[in-house]
Amino acid sequence: MLDQESTASKSLGEVHATIDTTTQTGFWKKLFSFLGPAYLVSVGYMDPGNWATDIAGGSQFGYKLVWVLIMSNLMAILLQSLAARLGVVRGKDLAQASREAYPKFINIPLYILAEIAIAACDLAEVLGMAIGLQLLFGMPLIWGVSLTVLDTFLLLFLINKGMRKMEAFILALVTIIGCAFVLEMIFAKPDMGALVNGLVPSIPNSDALYIAIGIIGATVMPHNLYLHSSLVQTRKFEKSRESIRRAIRFNNIDSAIALNLALFVNAAILILAAAAFYKNGMFNVSEIKDAHKFLEPILGNKWAPILFAVALIAAGQSSTLTGTLAGQIIMEGYLNLRIQPWLRRIITRLFAVVPALFVIIYFGEDETGKLLVLSQVILSLQLGFAVIPLIHFVSQKEKMGEFVAGKWAKTGAWLAASVIVVLNANLVFEEIMGWLETSQRPLLIGLTVVPIVIACACLLLYITFQPFIAKVAAPVSLAPHYRPVSYQPQEKPLYTRIAITLDFTAVDKQAINNALAIGTHTADYLLIHIVESAGALVMGQEIQDYETSTDNLNLERYANDLREKGYRVSYQLGFGSPKKRIPGIVKDFNADLLVMGSHGHQMVKDIILGTTIESVRHKVKIPVLIV
Repeated sequence: MLDQESTASKSLGEVHATIDTTTQTGFWKKLFSFLGPAYLVSVGYMDPGNWATDIAGGSQFGYKLVWVLIMSNLMAILLQSLAARLGVVRGKDLAQASREAYPKFINIPLYILAEIAIAACDLAEVLGMAIGLQLLFGMPLIWGVSLTVLDTFLLLFLINKGMRKMEAFILALVTIIGCAFVLEMIFAKPDMGALVNGLVPSIPNSDALYIAIGIIGATVMPHNLYLHSSLVQTRKFEKSRESIRRAIRFNNIDSAIALNLALFVNAAILILAAAAFYKNGMFNVSEIKDAHKFLEPILGNKWAPILFAVALIAAGQSSTLTGTLAGQIIMEGYLNLRIQPWLRRIITRLFAVVPALFVIIYFGEDETGKLLVLSQVILSLQLGFAVIPLIHFVSQKEKMGEFVAGKWAKTGAWLAASVIVVLNANLVFEEIMGWLETSQRPLLIGLTVVPIVIACACLLLYITFQPFIAKVAAPVSLAPHYRPVSYQPQEKPLYTRIAITLDFTAVDKQAINNALAIGTHTADYLLIHIVESAGALVMGQEIQDYETSTDNLNLERYANDLREKGYRVSYQLGFGSPKKRIPGIVKDFNADLLVMGSHGHQMVKDIILGTTIESVRHKVKIPVLIV
């Protein structure tokens, strides 16, 4: 293809369309081939951050906030189905769609907010894993936090095994969590009458509002919307109307099953806290460690705290893997910057480990519960910046075609977004007023926190109303009366200086043939090959080894063969990194077209950034023909 501008890369390119659903026949086999993405998403709905908010809600208010879990789950199913629809129909994840729709001055703040959400989510996972290790093995919390960095290698191992292996691993962890809480519910013996009353919506006080918002943030997690819109693209299916419709239907079934399982876990945690603590007058149990400590004497069963700790470790580990993928999707989608998953994992994990260690060292382990709840409130505050663009994108008829979201789906989504934004606005207002009243330096808060909040509010207003304003302001073109039009074919572009990269493989023949077809006998051609051996990387042009001499001889043979056919050909041997040397040679030659083979001139694993082709395309200012 002839490409002058960089095109959007595939979301999670290493696993994109790697699961073939086209070979499956029959409803159940076809459905099974689509099941999986929502299970990876669902673990984010039962991570340690959820535990903190559910335990706090159950111990302080009993069963009164069960309705918040139900409402949050309905919102989650709806929004996740819209995220899956976006990925299936448009073949883009939410971050990629945002980069395409918004200018850079909007996308950069959206990216920063998404990264803050990832860090907050990962913070909960780090603390949850560390607390679980401490409860089960007596390991100091600071050691557990430090050890969580090592799960980088588990992710790298699983993603190299393929998505089906990762999905199976996550499903096994989810099964462990589910089984543990089935037994916990049997031990707790909840009050079913009070539980039914908890289905009636009520917010007893401002503390309940704070926890309710935390529950919403822990349930409808913003990074899961990015994640789901990408994971559905791991399925390979035909792009026909019927196949797309079937893919949407199967992904909706996947979401409903997986997220209702997550609802069961969340409800079980809140009900366990209500039955064990609230019932016995223990209204201030918000720490996971306290909940673990009191379970055995209250429930009278030694297995209760053990199952609790095992489930906590499983929840933390499963959530941290999917959080990694979400971070990779967000970075690649918003910035078009692709780095290896292990490096992305370390960056994300350090953003979580550093504040966790800071709190443990300076404030003590007793403050970790408050930090967990705070992380979930931060997630909830970021929700509007992910939900509102998603609703706009799936409502665009010109982009989604006949698969645009229906009227009822859009109504429900906007209602959910309104609830989220109103609750968060109320929380932010109350928190700022409280800080201003109690702080000894209110002017400092007024000059720092208030401007940031105002800027975020303006950003939210922009992404909310910009599509509507653009639609109203767009000029309406009336269909003119018919007039005969004369058409002139566009002239063929003339290239007179053509550079061709060679790798001495079978692709070279196609690259040269395409270059000669585009150019003419009057064009000047330059054959380029880069020696990228270890010696060439260190010594550059001074190296004189067997590989260099044979490569130079091969280039000379190519050039002489073309000269005999009447073409004007020169050649140049470069040394070192192809990503750096090819653009330099092309510029020195003053080429007006570059022809490259799809081999990509990859160096050893291309550790940080993708293939040579992608890097070169960004550095040259001329058309690139990729053969």
